[in-house]
Amino acid sequence: MTRHILPSLMALVLAATACKQGQQVSQVRADGSSTVFPITEAVAEAWHKARNSAQVTVAVSGTGGGFKRLCNHEADLVGASRPIKQAEVDLCAKNKVDYVELPVAYDGLSVVVNPRNTWATSITVAELKRMWEPAAQGKIRTWKDVREDWPDTPLVLFGPGVDSGTYDYFTEAVVGKEHSSRGDFTSSEDDNVLVQGVSREPGALGFFGYGYYVENRDKLRLLPVDDGVADNGAGPIAPSEETVRNGTYRPLSRPLFVYAARSSLDRPEVTRFVEFYLGTAPGLLGSIGYVPLTDQANALTRERARTRVTGSMFAGKAKQTGVTLEAMLQQHGQGAR
Repeated sequence: MTRHILPSLMALVLAATACKQGQQVSQVRADGSSTVFPITEAVAEAWHKARNSAQVTVAVSGTGGGFKRLCNHEADLVGASRPIKQAEVDLCAKNKVDYVELPVAYDGLSVVVNPRNTWATSITVAELKRMWEPAAQGKIRTWKDVREDWPDTPLVLFGPGVDSGTYDYFTEAVVGKEHSSRGDFTSSEDDNVLVQGVSREPGALGFFGYGYYVENRDKLRLLPVDDGVADNGAGPIAPSEETVRNGTYRPLSRPLFVYAARSSLDRPEVTRFVEFYLGTAPGLLGSIGYVPLTDQANALTRERARTRVTGSMFAGKAKQTGVTLEAMLQQHGQGAR
């Protein structure tokens, strides 16, 4: 996998070409979530293939790291696998950084095991909590400790780093408290490291965005998740385009975002790239394992970008329950240039 290297090489080639031609190259700086990275990378490749003059560089420092860069005037836009937190809202306000929050896709956090795991065909949210909660450290060591009829094979856990929005979302949805988990798991901001870890350990279990499962499905096995709610009508459910969009894959379905600095949008190249992003991404998502927004949500998001609506719809919370993304976009859709 050379996914994280390609944008940097691309940027260097474009910069070198421009220097030879004596051109001044404008730049769009993107950063943030490893989950959103494949989307931004694919859009940036399409942008460059279309021979747009502005150079787009794409870095990966995690959702939390991306927000720090955005709020410190170090990035024009950042991908985020969760909404902005209150502490990040406060940092941006302190540094006088306004931002425009733009949903770009849906994702289903995928729980995966090694293909040599022949015993676990599904898992409940309660069992995931038993594995991952802080009290599990030093106590839940084998698969048998989780479910009596599972073997005493050592349980080896892999998950995103603590700066990851995926980690924040998973811990809130599964453990019940954001940023709360056992500490003795292998973590990385690079989801490819997690894929390799799970693919090598027979007793491994890990979680990350659905796109990384789709790209590595020959190395992993997906576990359907049962949320324990009687009215879901189907028991354990696996993430797919249908179950993520209709909300039956719960509680691990979520929207993904791009946040653009309001001041950066005053630069024509950034505005053009954001418009290109929102227009191009829906056609690319299926091939990289993400679920497009509904037509209504996509139209409302593009209008949100056009009118530069600042602030977050989520009021510092990781998610809103009982309300659709479309309804939130309509409610918070007023802005001005």
